[in-house]
Amino acid sequence: MKMLRSFLYVIALPVLLVLLWWASTLGDPNFFVPTPAQLVEAFGPTWLEGRILDDVLPSVTRLLAGLAIAIVLGIVVGLLVGLNRTLRAITEPVFEFFRALPPPVLVPVLILLVGLNDVMKVAVIVVGCVWPVLLNTIEGVRSIDPVQNETTRSYGISGFNRIRYQVLPSAAPIIMAGIRQCLSIGLILMVISEMFGSSSGLGFTILQFQRSFAIPEMWSGILVLGLIGLLLSLIFQWCERRILRWYHGLKEVENAA
Repeated sequence: MKMLRSFLYVIALPVLLVLLWWASTLGDPNFFVPTPAQLVEAFGPTWLEGRILDDVLPSVTRLLAGLAIAIVLGIVVGLLVGLNRTLRAITEPVFEFFRALPPPVLVPVLILLVGLNDVMKVAVIVVGCVWPVLLNTIEGVRSIDPVQNETTRSYGISGFNRIRYQVLPSAAPIIMAGIRQCLSIGLILMVISEMFGSSSGLGFTILQFQRSFAIPEMWSGILVLGLIGLLLSLIFQWCERRILRWYHGLKEVENAA
């Protein structure tokens, strides 16, 4: 019964939105907004006959590569800066300056420096996604309980052992919040990077559909992007529950008390 209720909670809003969409298309047809039936009819022939391998898979590969680099780079640099007060004071103005730059603005610069290739597309994702992870890691390290720092110092725990057993676990909830933010940013930047000088990818394909007025096909591409985002979110939630098992358990105990 509990599983059925949870399942109904999950599908209730999507079903309601589809019904509202269907009801809004019952009147005069709108060329720019297909009906649900038209979208379903266009989805299969558009994406299940070759474009999965030619467009979706390369886009997802670049997205995952960019996210992985951004997460590792953000955590490593964030730990170095967060643990060094002097380094933090020196780098904070520079970080704030570059964080304020919209990543799409840097696309022409990256094209000039790297060229029109997959490296450029991955670099766009990295440049935009690294900041939530980096800044959250710095903040997570800064917000560690001073009592914990004194305890580890008194027990002689230092170096890598301190980072592994005290710093990372303490900062993990805030780091995971930054990673969650970078997932949606990465998906957006994946599409933007593929709209510049590309011949494949989701961004390129959706733009081609728009330019050729293939409206149902264009909306089906947007649906694919939404499904990829949903899948990324589910995978992240699964990983977060295991990485922060102790944290969620502590919260449950606090709420029960």
